[in-house]
Amino acid sequence: MDREVGGRLPRSDETVERETVDVSFVLPCLNEAQSLEHCLGVIGEALAELRRRHGLTGEIVVADNGSTDGSQALAERLGARVVPVSERGYGAALRGGFTAARGRYLVMGDSDGSYDFREATAMVEALMSGADLCMGSRFNGGIKPGAMPWKNRYIGNPILTGILNLLFGTRISDAHCGLRALTKPCFERLELTGSGMEFASEMVIKAALKGETIVERPATLSPDLRDRAPHLRPWRDGWRHLRYLFMLSPFWLFAAPAIVGAGAGALILAAAAWADVFHPGRPGFFGDYWVVLAAAMIAVSHNAGVLGFAGHLLGVRAGYRRPNAWMDRFARWVTLETMIMAGVAVALVGLAVLVAVVLAWRARDFQRAPLVLPAVVGTLLMTLGVQNILGGFMLSIVGGNEAKFLVNPAPGAASGAPTSDGGAIAKPRGA
Repeated sequence: MDREVGGRLPRSDETVERETVDVSFVLPCLNEAQSLEHCLGVIGEALAELRRRHGLTGEIVVADNGSTDGSQALAERLGARVVPVSERGYGAALRGGFTAARGRYLVMGDSDGSYDFREATAMVEALMSGADLCMGSRFNGGIKPGAMPWKNRYIGNPILTGILNLLFGTRISDAHCGLRALTKPCFERLELTGSGMEFASEMVIKAALKGETIVERPATLSPDLRDRAPHLRPWRDGWRHLRYLFMLSPFWLFAAPAIVGAGAGALILAAAAWADVFHPGRPGFFGDYWVVLAAAMIAVSHNAGVLGFAGHLLGVRAGYRRPNAWMDRFARWVTLETMIMAGVAVALVGLAVLVAVVLAWRARDFQRAPLVLPAVVGTLLMTLGVQNILGGFMLSIVGGNEAKFLVNPAPGAASGAPTSDGGAIAKPRGA
């Protein structure tokens, strides 16, 4: 039996008896008895406004994460539905609450009284207009004095939001606002797994990668109503957010550094070879130490490139990343067999170079070689060849034990490029 509350016990004529409702407000809860009554009262006002404007029915789901202060009994007394979630963590509680929610529109917000849930009315209306995910923006809405530490407001949040926008092409102003809304089908498509505070970033990242339509609405942040420290740990949770950003961005984590490293290494080797061929005996800018460093840069970059492709492939097969045109062309020609053949060919060239080095050494009566470059190049080519063969097998394993890495991409994945319109991040959803 689902009841809408407004800070008091509901009357019997306000009770909504049905299996599904239109809007579910989901609150993660861990010992929030001090602020929970206030939150439920404000949510009751929001539900009443949605019912008045649009005839929507609603419910409140309190996803309890093991409270010991009586939060569960208080929530039930005030008309909310309590859903126990045994897995600890902010993200785990919200996932449990979303899964149990009966509404087609899901609203999430903290239970500490810091958000005005009446502002979620505009978020639900955005979902009704076609958005999949509506983010609250405290920087567009307002941050009251004492509501956010200065290091979070001026350093942590802007930096993490900026990195997220750079890595994933989103254009949101506040990636970590706790007040947001999404449709139930969107939640099911995202297949979220985060258990901690990184859940907030995971939701935005996967929504962007899967082409969900993301919009923003203003949200106001107030000081919370509790007399204890918040569950948030800025440095620990900030690092969890940051590492998650890079985990879901194999291009920036692996491929971009690989392109830079391989390019720089190749230029150094080319400059050293040019000096040795056209200016023999004359000391050049890039000596033997630079040559060794350049070879190491190329070898590491090749390995990073394979890891980047594997990370992208894993995302495609998991369903949260869409294959694009260049990936389709790349996967058509690059298979386990072609990587093995290329690896063998490159390794044989490297072996030939090393054989030539040994023969030249023998011709000099085993005296010290004047140049280190040929030996370094030969060793590098053999290294790249072996890495290519091993990398091919790794890609085959990640690709589902198939020689053609993208032979069975995840159902529903499709290519598309992000576009935007004002505050919306609208991307074509895969079929």
